[in-house]
Amino acid sequence: MATWKQFESEAGDFAAAVRARFESAETHILATLRKDGSPRVSGTEVDFTGPDLSFGSMLNAVKARDLQRDGRCAIHAHPCESGDAKVAGIATEVTGAAKEAYATGTEPAGGFHAFRLDLREAVITAVDGDELVVRLWRPGHPVRTFRRQ
Repeated sequence: MATWKQFESEAGDFAAAVRARFESAETHILATLRKDGSPRVSGTEVDFTGPDLSFGSMLNAVKARDLQRDGRCAIHAHPCESGDAKVAGIATEVTGAAKEAYATGTEPAGGFHAFRLDLREAVITAVDGDELVVRLWRPGHPVRTFRRQ
């Protein structure tokens, strides 16, 4: 697993492209795991706080409870014509005094959960002519490109 900072140091241009996709829209889709292992999708916003990609939740929301139980998740950037960006990894809740560094000023009045993502992979999928082009990064490996017709 890796921080966003490690991703930038290992694959700077690709990390910048993924980040640009996430910064081009305010809301994205977060996939978590329910108690029974089935998927749950929810809306979320992301932020690039310090060395991390971070995101939050209203206090005691079901997506937060999912992540507290099992941190495995994926976030799909709001789709656009230039391709889809996705990141996946393990969400770790940030608590105590450290949580304040993750506040953006738009938190709900009743409090919030803050999570940082330990990255396991980042992907951009786009169409190039007649081909589907998938670019994939995993920690410790160079970006790989797959083409499918």
